[in-house]
Amino acid sequence: MQRDTVVTKVVIGFSFLLFGVTSLTFGAPSARRTRRHYHYHPVSTFDPAKDDIAGYDNPLVRELAIDALGHEKGSVVAVDPSNGRILTVVNQKMAFSAALEPCSTIKPFIAIAGLQEGVITRDTMIRVASRRYMDLTEAMAHSNNNYFQEVGSQLGFDRVIKYDRLLGLGQRVGYDIPEEQTGALPTYAPIFGGVARMSSFGEGIRITPFQLASLVVMLANGGTQYYLQYPRSEDAITSFQARVRQRLDIDALLPDLREGMLAAVQYGTAKRSFDPLDQPLGKTGTCNDEGTGGRLGWFVSYADQEHPKIVVVVLLHGGSRVISGPHASEIAGRMYRGLSERNYFAEADTQRESQDGGSSSDGASH
Repeated sequence: MQRDTVVTKVVIGFSFLLFGVTSLTFGAPSARRTRRHYHYHPVSTFDPAKDDIAGYDNPLVRELAIDALGHEKGSVVAVDPSNGRILTVVNQKMAFSAALEPCSTIKPFIAIAGLQEGVITRDTMIRVASRRYMDLTEAMAHSNNNYFQEVGSQLGFDRVIKYDRLLGLGQRVGYDIPEEQTGALPTYAPIFGGVARMSSFGEGIRITPFQLASLVVMLANGGTQYYLQYPRSEDAITSFQARVRQRLDIDALLPDLREGMLAAVQYGTAKRSFDPLDQPLGKTGTCNDEGTGGRLGWFVSYADQEHPKIVVVVLLHGGSRVISGPHASEIAGRMYRGLSERNYFAEADTQRESQDGGSSSDGASH
């Protein structure tokens, strides 16, 4: 009798175990279906171009800039490096607003000062970590802060500010553009990080997309800094004439600088902008904006190297972690690839050859 009871309990227990396994086996998919969680990601409807007045912009450049920017909280400024004419400004409100910290886009201009003053050459190796050294090309490609902090420290505050002023920072670089802001330069080295941080992040400097565009125009064409002009009427377009702001004797320095900007696009921080047909050269910048809050993502660039035809500056500003220089370079890359597909660069060559056949003038120097 006792033995039968034990056997009965074992059989009942085994039945419950079998039922449980069966429930797990056949019931699990149903349970997973009932517990599945769906995450909804709101689609941004922000339109950066909605308030722009841009009836006289280059229609193709503007169309591709808007498409590339999409719904990002950012701005795009495009300029012809052969004469300083602004081709389009997308999100004019942001572009013409108060100047912002340049982040790492200041580095090419620190490099110019370092090369001109003999602090570095393209082959100078600077220690950037305990067992790592970089030359200028690699430092530009990877936007290495330690390299440019060392260059800035060797230059010193006075020489860094001298070159910043010479290049037009803290000044208007546009001609008859009343909305343009001046930006700002510090009167002394920043308390936090000093001239070293000023040379790697642009600490204490405030710069506009137009100032950056003006500087990249100069890098692209060999040292001529044109006044930027934004013709916004038929008369202004018809009577357009390039105006030279200054010519700097930096042509011998530019191959060293361009190599680093090209490396940034080929394999460095700006590789998302790569276009195999009309390869751009550029520099990214990412930082927190201490003045207005949020994050900044910059990308300054031009294409192509042999016969530069367009300068593109992308600015992103907001609270999202996606805002960065590499992401800004991705937006520029979309634009460059669109320009290539629409034969913009080939047509620009044809137009330039036609213009070279006649008389031309740089206009008055101011």
